[in-house]
Amino acid sequence: MRFFEYEAREVVKSAGIPVTDYGFTTDPSEARAIAERIGGPVVVKSQVLTGGRMKAGGVTFPETPEEAERDAARILALEINGHMPRGVLVDPRASVKQEYYAGVVWDGTRKQPVMLFSDMGGIDIEQVAEEHPSHVGRQHFSNILPLSDYQAKQCIAQTGVTGARINKLVPILTRLARLFVEHDMTLAEINPLAEMEDGSFVALDAHMDMENEARPRQKALLKALGVGDEETRQAREATPFELAGEEVDAQDHRGVAGNVTEFDGNLGLVIGAGGGSLTLFDAVRNAGGKPANYCEIGGNPSVAKACGLAKLVLTKPGVDKIAVMMSIVSNTRVDIVARGVIKACLELGYEPREKITIFRIPGAWEEEGFKILDKYGVKYADRSVSLHEASRLAVEALEAP
Repeated sequence: MRFFEYEAREVVKSAGIPVTDYGFTTDPSEARAIAERIGGPVVVKSQVLTGGRMKAGGVTFPETPEEAERDAARILALEINGHMPRGVLVDPRASVKQEYYAGVVWDGTRKQPVMLFSDMGGIDIEQVAEEHPSHVGRQHFSNILPLSDYQAKQCIAQTGVTGARINKLVPILTRLARLFVEHDMTLAEINPLAEMEDGSFVALDAHMDMENEARPRQKALLKALGVGDEETRQAREATPFELAGEEVDAQDHRGVAGNVTEFDGNLGLVIGAGGGSLTLFDAVRNAGGKPANYCEIGGNPSVAKACGLAKLVLTKPGVDKIAVMMSIVSNTRVDIVARGVIKACLELGYEPREKITIFRIPGAWEEEGFKILDKYGVKYADRSVSLHEASRLAVEALEAP
């Protein structure tokens, strides 16, 4: 789940990282009061879970409290990329000497968090890494063992920062890395991290994403931030297709048919195995396919749940055929999933062999599942066929006349 900027600032502040004397409000008159308290030119920022605020007019630079009130009223009514603002953040306009970037993300390849630091802040770290790789420091660290200041110092030193600056920056990056682990974050970044004219360092902006599954463990944090139990905090509102996927999963406690995400391709996917689902999704794309959706099925779902998910995907506009795949051997019963997807085809009036491009689920009750697939002429693959090969076969079957 994502946090609004004003919430991310609170997380950063609670970790002992310096922040500006900002204020959050949903009332234009209170925005004026915050500007009066700050005493000087301010920045008024729309609080939305999307990018493009500046381009859309959601960030302004009023000189007076009266202008701050006027701008806040306009911004609070401004929709940005389909999002209405939660409120506005009023921030003092800082006198910045240099901007830096500090961040922590999860490296899925190394299965470890990695600290990132750059002496070129204020722009996307991806752009800096591509155009100025020598200005980005990286340091992997354990999310189990204690983190040392030395690891943060190594990361920062890679960019050439030395002396008094590195001594001031090390505690900031260390604290950011620790809050990343303690709060189950997938992203924690400060951009820009500003060096002020007086030599101090202040977080001028912050972004935080947390694992959705961590909500039960992070109840204290969420309560402190005022995050409601029903808030999903996605970058966009769920589509009717995605909401229907949640309904399919909720209808039966057995197994999982979750994380249904809509795309605009023509190959429907009924895929599973946790992280393997992501691999399968990418394998389909690498084979030239255009996925119509992403989803995860597993944990021994019922026939009804497998049927419901397959029906949902088959009836999605633009879907020509579906691929049913899992990447690893699991305890999910192959025969149950086979019954479910075939039942979906038959109830919709389709021939299963014409609508299912490939069925590749290595797992329990495999032989029974294959007998069912044979009966309806559905092409299937056993565990000797790689997920990449199965994805290629699915794309070829979709393109075949």
